[in-house]
Amino acid sequence: MSMAPRTDTQSPAPHVADSHDLIRVHGARENNLKDVSIEIPKRRLTVFTGVSGSGKSSLVFDTIAAESQRLINETYSAFVQGFMPTLARPEVDVLDGLTTVITVDQQRLGADPRSTVGTATDANAMLRILFSRLGKPHIGSPKAFSFNVASISGAGAVTMERGGQTVKERRSFSITGGMCPRCEGRGSVSDLDLTQLYDESKSLSGGAITVPGYTGGGWNSRLYSESGFFDPDKPIRKFTKKELHDFLHREPTRMKIAGINMTYEGLIPRIQRSMLAKDREGMQPHIREFVDRAVTFTTCPECDGTRLNEGARSSKIKGISIADACAMQISDLAEWVRGLDEPSVAPLLTALLQTLDSFVEIGLGYLSLDRPAGTLSGGEAQRVKMIRHLGSSLTDVTYVFDEPTIGLHPHDIQRMNDLLLRLRDKGNTVLVVEHKPETIAIADHVVDLGPGAGTAGGTVCFEGTVEGLRTGGTITGRHFDDRAAVKETVRKPTGTLEIRGARTHNLQGVDVDIPLGVLAVVTGVAGSGKSSLVHGSIPAGEGVVSVDQAAIRGSRRSNPATYTGLLDPIRKAFAKVNGVKPALFSANSEGACPTCNGAGVIYTDLAMMAGVATTCEECEGKRFQASVLDYHLGGRDISEVLAMSVTEAEEFFGAGEAATPAAHRILTRLADVGLGYLTLGQPLTTLSGGERQRLKLATHMAEKGGVYVLDEPTAGLHLADVEQLLGLLDRLVDAGKSVIVVEHHQAVMAHADWIIDLGPGAGHDGGRLVFEGTPADLVASRSTLTGEHLATYVGP
Repeated sequence: MSMAPRTDTQSPAPHVADSHDLIRVHGARENNLKDVSIEIPKRRLTVFTGVSGSGKSSLVFDTIAAESQRLINETYSAFVQGFMPTLARPEVDVLDGLTTVITVDQQRLGADPRSTVGTATDANAMLRILFSRLGKPHIGSPKAFSFNVASISGAGAVTMERGGQTVKERRSFSITGGMCPRCEGRGSVSDLDLTQLYDESKSLSGGAITVPGYTGGGWNSRLYSESGFFDPDKPIRKFTKKELHDFLHREPTRMKIAGINMTYEGLIPRIQRSMLAKDREGMQPHIREFVDRAVTFTTCPECDGTRLNEGARSSKIKGISIADACAMQISDLAEWVRGLDEPSVAPLLTALLQTLDSFVEIGLGYLSLDRPAGTLSGGEAQRVKMIRHLGSSLTDVTYVFDEPTIGLHPHDIQRMNDLLLRLRDKGNTVLVVEHKPETIAIADHVVDLGPGAGTAGGTVCFEGTVEGLRTGGTITGRHFDDRAAVKETVRKPTGTLEIRGARTHNLQGVDVDIPLGVLAVVTGVAGSGKSSLVHGSIPAGEGVVSVDQAAIRGSRRSNPATYTGLLDPIRKAFAKVNGVKPALFSANSEGACPTCNGAGVIYTDLAMMAGVATTCEECEGKRFQASVLDYHLGGRDISEVLAMSVTEAEEFFGAGEAATPAAHRILTRLADVGLGYLTLGQPLTTLSGGERQRLKLATHMAEKGGVYVLDEPTAGLHLADVEQLLGLLDRLVDAGKSVIVVEHHQAVMAHADWIIDLGPGAGHDGGRLVFEGTPADLVASRSTLTGEHLATYVGP
């Protein structure tokens, strides 16, 4: 083969297509960003750092990722766009060099009871096809193995036009589904504890019904005592079978009571409709307590919690049914699939194995496919979303991660770092919002935002390499090499909380004494059983305040003032001084501007185009009627008070004419958790994950309790904020409280008085107590993974 000789000795000029190697952002003003302009290198790993609330998510998610998604959506036809969420163009002057963005955020997977790890990752879909092809006996299509498809059949006449004539034909159909008919594919059935509904030794007129709202002779109790179906003076235990059925289960019946038309209904369906159908979080506290007492969830006796009917459970491959496969630990299931040698389904087995191996590789091999998606922690949910991208052949796309190390033990962080580098080495741009120094250290490029949070942030403090960050003088740079020292002296416990034979989830009969009156930290690798031990054995209730990782719910009308209950004392103070109703000082009630209904902006829906929000001309965005703003407290109107920061408001309500002790107490707690910069009226939808977690912590601190149980309170916290959190935990303990923290952060471990370490691994390799003692003992022994990492962290 001959080659033409080259005449030029110089390398050719680079192709113009290869010059687009930067993502350029100019004039970004989303949320608190102050005209930010940066250039991000493509096909590199860029980490965005800064204190919580400094604008990292606003820049990465609300500007770069949002504009990429909007531009992709615009490539579809108007018809298709009508079915997609409408996205507004971010507040930015120029966005150049964007590529397709794949976002992996911390949003929890849907908590729908039908959603499992298997359904969320498509592993279930592949298993269903596998069993429909290889299962013996053969029972039907993949639908026959789905717990979301019910078995139905029907028959009837169908009328149609054929050849100018109307023809009737008899048609029948049947669908074989896998849903358990008893629990309807939920795996559990709910029962009402009748002893919590009524006292059978009393009569209706003697106050037998004990349900909140049905006591004290109100309309709810009169409905039953005056219905005429039974003698109101007869004790319920003496009711006949028919009377008891009418009392508890009678279908809706119209009747007149005291001359008023009413609908009578059995007590059980009435309570199920009025109380149990509502979201538990939205209930009043006394109703929630009643529901927690009265409703018991038990494993479905018919399917034994597998959600599948008998037919689906009867079809097996090598003695394993689909229910058995979904209940296996994923690492074990991968080995079972590897052992199936069936050429007829080879492509399916390859794809399924790739998905299961991705679970193991990402550190989630301890999960099972039947685990409800709503029970996953934020970190686990984020890693489950990553699975579909690991084996992807796509290159030159932008992956955006929101704190991928949340919920990870230091041992697991190295594995996550390797995955991020692998995605980059395929030729992708990887953007990571992160606080952990171990992940910041692997970055090719660092963008540090700040210097503070909220209005004190939103500017770029540093751009460059990790080495440059260390010496750059920013808050992140100064704290980058911070290492907490192990406590010299630890507090003495005032008592112990005994846990014996704990077997929740993967716990293997754990016996442990948790010391009270000190700071106790429960640690271990992800999936070792920490949350199962703490939340399963120390139920929230009498004397126990539990702050878990569940997301805060809130619309754009919710703000820190409404969420913490701060608005109530403020409204009452305004009402008392001005001699008017408190409802006037709520933008969601009588005081709302009539034009925008208290929203402050008017939304115009433009179908498939992004809607437009314009500031309300009537109230100028203040959300209140003009007449309400004439009332003042301490020289300020209600809109000015809601525009104050927590720190400013704490001073305002602390002394002088506006002194309001109830409001001041709440504001002090908000300042204690490091939220002094938030404005009282800032919508909850604009808060970052770390800010929401601390807002929740501040609210729970008001509850009366001797034991505080916190689940990873450092999630979303900057290195500098962790110090403030440790100060808060110390103040709680010094005030006589017992604090139990589930945590991975080495600074919190080093600061603990007592450490309980679970492991040694995850799933069925965990669930055992591997160490209990002081941090100094753990460092000295280095007997566990936690001990090794903590010893490395605190140094010699």
